[in-house]
Amino acid sequence: MRLAEGAYAVLGDLPSTATTVVEVPVGAGDSLGTRVHRLSSVLTIAESVGRELRTDDSPAIVVGGDCGVEFAAVRHAVTPRTAVVWFDAHPDLHSPRSSESGAFSGMVLRALIGDATDDLPTIGPGPTPEPLDPARVVLAGARSYDDAEDRYIESRHVPSVSSLDFDPAEVVAAVEASGATEVYLHVDLDVLDPGVIEGLLDPQPFGLELSVLIETITALKERFTLVGAGLCSFAPVDAAAASDDMGAILRILGALSR
Repeated sequence: MRLAEGAYAVLGDLPSTATTVVEVPVGAGDSLGTRVHRLSSVLTIAESVGRELRTDDSPAIVVGGDCGVEFAAVRHAVTPRTAVVWFDAHPDLHSPRSSESGAFSGMVLRALIGDATDDLPTIGPGPTPEPLDPARVVLAGARSYDDAEDRYIESRHVPSVSSLDFDPAEVVAAVEASGATEVYLHVDLDVLDPGVIEGLLDPQPFGLELSVLIETITALKERFTLVGAGLCSFAPVDAAAASDDMGAILRILGALSR
């Protein structure tokens, strides 16, 4: 419910002519015999988001929910020319078998790469898109890894730029090294330091400052073509807390949309 409140708080500050609301199922959802909690809801949301994105070819920013809502958005936007920059405190690279929580939000990037299919059915209608090449993923600001994710990152050589001594130029260089000419930018608000924003479900210390995140987004957009973006995981405890964080969120959205 905190994620829903966060999404509606952001919606209230966006121009109605430029936004579309994708409804999320109210029910808890079902695992469908897998290790993924509420998988039926994940599938429904992915189909709804994908259907909405297919109505317009222009780049879209998906706002709200947790990282799982971006599964369809990334699949819709990326091509063999696209790198995905994952601004997130967590790498979200669990498989259904390695995840202790069973939450799809911690598996979404691994599922996009195509290495989490042991317990997942095909998500979305039509043919399955080409999986995302791990060499075209850049983890930016990640600092909370589980052992299984560490091993996966090492085995698949996933590029990463730590939140410690973070340099926007390193992120740009990592994308350049992938050979990409386009970028999709995923922004989980927990990439920021908890001192910057309070409305986080899982705050992690030693995150990015707001100015550094915006500088990095700007540098990437100046060098590469933006094909899509997402901003997720805003979870204020109440309306007053949402208002306190809204200035920072709107600055990020401004950087993504300008």
